[in-house]
Amino acid sequence: MVLAAGRGERMRPLTDSCPKPLLPVRGKPLIEWHLEALARAGIGSVVINTAWQEERLIASLGDGSRWGLRIHYSREGRDHGGALETAGGIAKALPLLAESFWLVSGDIHAPAFDFDPAAAARFATSELLAHLWLVPNPPFHAQGDFGIDADGFGLADGPGPDGQRWTYSNIALVRAGLCSHIPVGRKVPLGPLLFEGMRERRIRVAPYLGEWHNVGTPQQLEQLAQSNAPA
Repeated sequence: MVLAAGRGERMRPLTDSCPKPLLPVRGKPLIEWHLEALARAGIGSVVINTAWQEERLIASLGDGSRWGLRIHYSREGRDHGGALETAGGIAKALPLLAESFWLVSGDIHAPAFDFDPAAAARFATSELLAHLWLVPNPPFHAQGDFGIDADGFGLADGPGPDGQRWTYSNIALVRAGLCSHIPVGRKVPLGPLLFEGMRERRIRVAPYLGEWHNVGTPQQLEQLAQSNAPA
């Protein structure tokens, strides 16, 4: 599932007339980097949730056939009048998703991330609610989100043995049960569910040290647009 429903307030005025995932980075829209990577990993079906400028997003991406994908749209704008936040968006999309699935935000840029089929298979046979990839804290989020304990589980309430908290990369493997209790149409953030799952030791985490950007402002977008894609 690729998350693409938000307006991207910090990116205004660029997002006043364009969905944030369609903003160009290194020669193509942000979201296309994810679609290409998912296709390379052998994933055939992708769900994209939409709300802000959803007709434009759907018209731009179509049915996914140009990437060898089948794209299904979970239309929060049409059906509920706006975005449902992350957990609410997942809950609405569950009929389109498998029991476990990749989750990635359409407005991050991680060109070398590998949506590894073996990792997905291991997760599917586990009893975990989620497996998150964490990145070193960027300047705009210096306090981080989660710690990593000695066994690779996420820590909701403090740093791990390394003395650090890390930032959630917005890339994860997720089990449907994480959000299946949420009534369709309700706005629910994901963060509290992740904190709860960590306290139950049902969420593992792993560092990701590859190139990663949360493209949150026009200045960050401009810097990326002018840089060269990694070889």
